[in-house]
Amino acid sequence: MHEQAPYLRFADELRKRIEDQEWTPGERLPSRAQLAEECGVTDGIVRRAQEKLIAEGVLTGRAGSGTYVAEPRERVRVVRSPERERTSGSAFEADMAALGKRATWESRSDAMVPAPADIAARLGIPEGDYCVRTTYEYLANDKPVQLSTSWEPYSITAGSLVVMPEAGPLAGEGVVRRMAEVGIKVTRAAERPEPGHADAEEANLLGIQKGALVTRIQRTYYSDDGRAVETADIVVPTALCEIVYDVSFGS
Repeated sequence: MHEQAPYLRFADELRKRIEDQEWTPGERLPSRAQLAEECGVTDGIVRRAQEKLIAEGVLTGRAGSGTYVAEPRERVRVVRSPERERTSGSAFEADMAALGKRATWESRSDAMVPAPADIAARLGIPEGDYCVRTTYEYLANDKPVQLSTSWEPYSITAGSLVVMPEAGPLAGEGVVRRMAEVGIKVTRAAERPEPGHADAEEANLLGIQKGALVTRIQRTYYSDDGRAVETADIVVPTALCEIVYDVSFGS
């Protein structure tokens, strides 16, 4: 029988100390150097043990701050439904309200960003054409639960009051309502979900371990004449969100 790796033994030791409430949820652990000296192990063993416990959700890492005992985080339900796009307001906000949670989001929009090849192909425009790019971080009770990067052809809304998705009279009202403001009727959306793993930037923003399971959704909105008017890459962490597709059928 193979001997258990040192970092796994140390992870078990840390887990037991947490179970014994030596450190409580939200409490910062001693530094890696302190733990290594106290327990007679190397800094590398401490690091690998902490990474394992972060991946398991026992610990959480905060950039520039340290490692903390994870506080319990309930999975939130995110509903994907075409019916929700026909109503005003944010579908995410409605989802969180149904769970008794406060929904907020942080965003940044940049106009006239050249479309990379993959985005141009999805929008049916030449590579390098200008787009409005907006990045989102969605939060439930101030905890990040979802990321999104949206691209819209700049030519569609240029010169209008709705060129920036999160500014102007329809800020936060969604693609369907904003496009209606410039005379475009959005009639359908296509979504392609795929399993994946969080990269370093996504993990840092979501407070999860690099490599943790996520669902990546490519979503594209189309007008009634078949033109793609927006496309987005949505990142949903499996440990934090449950995705539900709600599809109704007409009589």
